[in-house]
Amino acid sequence: MGKSPQGWLRVSIINLLIVSFVGVILRYKIAFSLPFIDQKHLLHAHSHFAFAGWINQAIMALIIHAISSNTDSVAFKKYRPLLYINLITAYGMLISFAIAGYSLFSIGFSTISIINSYIFGIMVWKDLNNPNQQLYSYSWYKAGILFNMLSSLGAFTLSYLMANSSVNQNYYLLAVYTFLHFQYNGWFFFICMGLFISQIEKIKAIQGSLQIAFWLLSIACIPAYFLSALWLPIPPVGFIIIVLAAFAQFAGWLLIVKSIYKNKEQFKILFNSKGRWLLYLAAIALSIKLFLQLISTIPMLSRWAFGFRPIVIGFLHLMLLGVLSLFIIGYLYAKELFKQNFYTKMGSMVLVTGIIGNQLLLLVQGIEAMHYVGIPYLNESLFIAAIVMFIGLVLLNIQSDWSHKTKN
Repeated sequence: MGKSPQGWLRVSIINLLIVSFVGVILRYKIAFSLPFIDQKHLLHAHSHFAFAGWINQAIMALIIHAISSNTDSVAFKKYRPLLYINLITAYGMLISFAIAGYSLFSIGFSTISIINSYIFGIMVWKDLNNPNQQLYSYSWYKAGILFNMLSSLGAFTLSYLMANSSVNQNYYLLAVYTFLHFQYNGWFFFICMGLFISQIEKIKAIQGSLQIAFWLLSIACIPAYFLSALWLPIPPVGFIIIVLAAFAQFAGWLLIVKSIYKNKEQFKILFNSKGRWLLYLAAIALSIKLFLQLISTIPMLSRWAFGFRPIVIGFLHLMLLGVLSLFIIGYLYAKELFKQNFYTKMGSMVLVTGIIGNQLLLLVQGIEAMHYVGIPYLNESLFIAAIVMFIGLVLLNIQSDWSHKTKN
């Protein structure tokens, strides 16, 4: 496991299966009854493990693989202690949050995980400063590292508030949104985009567009944070900046899409057909997410978007499952980092079916909440969608031949 990306990525996929299993338990408890499970504690365990055990573990391995100028075994040997620490702290958070919620142990594991990510980011940054090779994708990686450090301010504030039993709702929400925004839309998004750009930057005709798109998306990321805080008394000038940030991010993504479309034949050469369909779905999900983010600047829609919990959960799942998870799995196929067989093909299709079903049901639940009407068997349907995703991931994990052949 320690000397190649395949071993670490396999662990990441297993971790995603565990995330899904915990999600099934959470959905079961909502739909039926499971009195010995603390819903809030398990929810914290679910989210923290999804971040650290699945997304973090996967993108850390993929970054190392993408930027390593030496053999994989040399690169992974250097980073191996950090990968193990991230894995141990991920399981530590899963167990400690599930048992006691925010406590000494869970906050301790979370703090170690954050410090470990700092060290990892510094080491990657040094490797990116290699004077012999400077690529467009490196700017995306560096931006992701900076946003990850910025997100930790929210995590530390949240831990402090929870440890001191603070009841200030505004401070709590601002801390949560700081962590979530700069994780989802900063660290996770920019690293995944860096991985994607590392391939398409080989198309010389789109290199200029990639640079413009990077500046639009990166500069807009900080003011876009306030899209989650439009309930605050924001002055008119500040609101205009927020709207411009939403437009800039949407325009930056459209620029990338347009450039790829104009060079679609070269794009197809870079990504094999086994991975492309998942990348297309991830791109569609990202387009929907950025469009919804843009129209959320309309005051009435903003109150709806952040005033009803099912809509917030649906929005977060759209990014975590629809964009990030599908991209990572599609990228693994495209780079031939694991071999596709009958089980993985069926698993991918079942997983996608579950994700689409889950998102549609969350949309219905959001509409239900807004209109204060009851739709029968909605929670039971969400439980079934969770089971479908879990089955898909079980199938995805039933494959023993992790290919060591990789595409550059």
